[in-house]
Formats: sequence, C-alpha cells, structure tokens
Amino acid sequence: MQQKIPVAILGATGLVGQRLVQMLDGHPWFDVRVLAASDNSAGKKYGDAAKWHLGSDMPAFAREMVVQPCEPMDGVPLVFSALPSDVAGEIEVNFRKAGAIVSSNASSHRMDADVPLVISEVNPDHLELVRVQQANYHGAIVTNGNCSTIHLALALKPLADAFGLSRVIVTTMQALSGAGYPGVPSLDILDNVVPFIGGEEPKLEKEPRKILGKLEGGRVTDADFKISASCNRVATRDGHLEAVSVELKTKASLDDLRHALAQFRGQPQELRLPTAPEHPIVVRDEQDRPQPRLDRDVEKGMATVVGRLRACSVLDYKFTLLGHNTIRGAAGSTLLNAELLAAKGFVP
Repeated sequence: MQQKIPVAILGATGLVGQRLVQMLDGHPWFDVRVLAASDNSAGKKYGDAAKWHLGSDMPAFAREMVVQPCEPMDGVPLVFSALPSDVAGEIEVNFRKAGAIVSSNASSHRMDADVPLVISEVNPDHLELVRVQQANYHGAIVTNGNCSTIHLALALKPLADAFGLSRVIVTTMQALSGAGYPGVPSLDILDNVVPFIGGEEPKLEKEPRKILGKLEGGRVTDADFKISASCNRVATRDGHLEAVSVELKTKASLDDLRHALAQFRGQPQELRLPTAPEHPIVVRDEQDRPQPRLDRDVEKGMATVVGRLRACSVLDYKFTLLGHNTIRGAAGSTLLNAELLAAKGFVP
C-alpha cells in the first residue's frame, strides 16, 4: 500500500474490538481514524470508555481518541465490525448503504445469500459476492465465521480438496473468552464443564458447509458433507480445542492426511499479507498436543494447530485441533479478510 487506508472499528470497547485495536497498532496498510461503540461510551476518551482486558498495554494511539457513535462517516471506506450480533445487523447495513466495505466478526449477516462468509485461505473466490452487493447497495458486508468454525474449516479445507468429505463429527471444548466479558459466572464454570453454548452448534453445523461451498451464478451452493457438533464451555481462558472425526470420499493413508494438512497454504501466504501466518495449519506429532496453554499463540495466534492424527473406528480418521478464539477465531480473521480485500482491489 503506497498510502494507508483510513479505517474505523465498531464495537471498539468490547473484547474483540480491543483485539482489533491491538492488532491494528502500527499496521502497515491501515490507519485507524475512528473508534466507535455504544451510546454509553460515545463521547468519552477510549482510555476511559474501554476497560482493557488484554495482556499488553492499551496502544498509545487509541488512548486519547474520542469514541464515536456507530453511524456512517465520511472518508472511511473500510470498517471493522466487532459489534455484538444482537445490534450489528442494522448498523452494518447502514454502513453498507453509505458505501463502506464492512469486514465483520458478527453473525448477523453470515448466512445472507449475497454476503460472503470468508476464511481468507479457504474461499477467497467468494469475495466476488462483494461485487454483487456493490451493484445493489453501493457498499458491501464481508463476514468471517464463528470462532470454532474458522479453525474447523481451516483443517477441513485441505482434506476436502484432496480426498472429499462425507461426514464430520466435532466436539468442542471452548474457552471462557469466547463468551465475552464478563462472560460465564465463576460459580458456573469452576470445577465444571457446561455442555451447552447457546446457538453454537447450529453455527458449527452450517457455516463450514457455506465456507467450503461453491460460488456459482452469484450465490454459494453449500458443500454436501454433513456435520454433527457438540459444544462445551470449559475453564480455559483462551483457545478452543476441538475433537474431530472425518469420513473421506476417497480413502487415504495417515501420511497422506498429514501431508495435506502440513503443506496447506492459501492466497494470504502467496500475497504475503501483513497478518498472514506463514503456516496456517501447524501439525504436531506428540501424543499430548495441542494444548491451549502451550499452543494457542503459535504463529501469533493466527494458526490452527492439529495433533493426535489417527485412525477412527467409526469414521475414517480423527484428530484434535486448537485455535486461538479471539485472535484467528475473531479479530485476526476480520483483519486478514480486510487485508485480502485491499490487496485484491475491493476497497476504494
């Protein structure tokens, strides 16, 4: 980028918004001009409005910025949405009508027929739906998947390409930060596992099929494999762990699967996008890895770590995967999608 693109962050005071503020500090392509949040925060300095929850200090550039309301603004062609899904829908539509490109982490529009649900390494061709939206609304919304979906679909993509998929069974053990702040009450989660996360299982059963689907005639046809998901909240701070079993359409060896996973690369790696991990999938061979505490920060939290690859007595193969839920599973994917949009000329 010869000149930085002005950007705004909606929902900047929340946990995902804070991750975006952190990751955009000193970004080589994007210049944060606006931090926006709810009416309770608007008008305050960001340093006063945001209770900072991340390990590093609040970036200096953001501390004195005055938080703005979540309303369309001039001179900002690219908007990051970290809004809660219960309010994101209408606000994102308003920005789209005003001509902005919205890179969203919210679930409000993920399943809209003309809105691409994108993981940058997996289905960058779906960004062509931006053109469809621009023809109708002037601007466009681009979404990334649910925090568990992103890491599951990243691991499934090379297997689907090389061998085809028939059935997938996944059981998640999801970190507390996935519930936002203040999240799950301590007396509910200490010494406990909660075997239900509202709305999570339908997302995990639907979203990967759209992501791995085929774009034809201006709409996406879902991939034809089936997914059964069980989602659990566990007492880890960051890092979603997923136990996955897969049935393949073409039989393959363990070495074939390992090679497909370890060698996987996509357009972000080819284009050397600033936030792209060198290895989007990292394969571990130890019997007891991946583990959230040890592996969630691999590739600065932007990789999916796969281990325990072995035969399955019911389907074909099974493995355990891990991904950082607020970095690659949320803010990092929103940012990487925006970088891909900019690199491919979608941002005016």
